[in-house]
Amino acid sequence: MIIETLELEDITPDDIDDQAPLFGEGLGLDSIDALELGLALQKRYGIKLDAEAEDTRRHFASLAALQAMVEERRVN
Repeated sequence: MIIETLELEDITPDDIDDQAPLFGEGLGLDSIDALELGLALQKRYGIKLDAEAEDTRRHFASLAALQAMVEERRVN
């Protein structure tokens, strides 16, 4: 979903280490990417995100953290 949403070229799911940071030295995402990804998560999984919440940054730290948050919060 990250690759599709952010239109990341030349990246496959196997290229993304689930423990590596999504921002900076890891996948290299930026704040605009975070916004787009957050909107996609809200739309696809019904997850409510607050950009100002302290835990939001922690949830977006890595793919593993993001996955755990989605599994915890998604609306079935």
